[in-house]
Amino acid sequence: MLPEEGAVSSDEDCSGGEIDVQDLQPKDEERDLKDQLLRRFGSHISNLKLEFSKKKKKGKLPREARQLLFEWWNAHYNLVAIVLEADKIALAEMTGLDQRQINNWFINQRKRHWKPSENMQYALMDNFSGQYFTDD
Repeated sequence: MLPEEGAVSSDEDCSGGEIDVQDLQPKDEERDLKDQLLRRFGSHISNLKLEFSKKKKKGKLPREARQLLFEWWNAHYNLVAIVLEADKIALAEMTGLDQRQINNWFINQRKRHWKPSENMQYALMDNFSGQYFTDD
């Protein structure tokens, strides 16, 4: 037989909303533990928050850094599509950016602006046709 709606079962507390002292102890213990952890690791947490907030920032690179990258690009883009690691390291030191930022800037720049020269297009086509059509 099912109990009627609103009926109190024998398992339910009929105390009328009073709070047991036992119910408070885990909350006090949790609060104490939280306070201890914050005292011990609070500075580490603050440093991590600061580091993560820096990584979340998206936007334009500093104007001076972009200018240096554009200057390098304009001097070299007709010659190479891929930037040498030594050049990336030098550019990172000159601009104050990290290598990941340099890599991403060049990836974006190639996608947006680089077109292979006619000579490079013919060389690429010759390489592809040589792979598939050989004169035997």
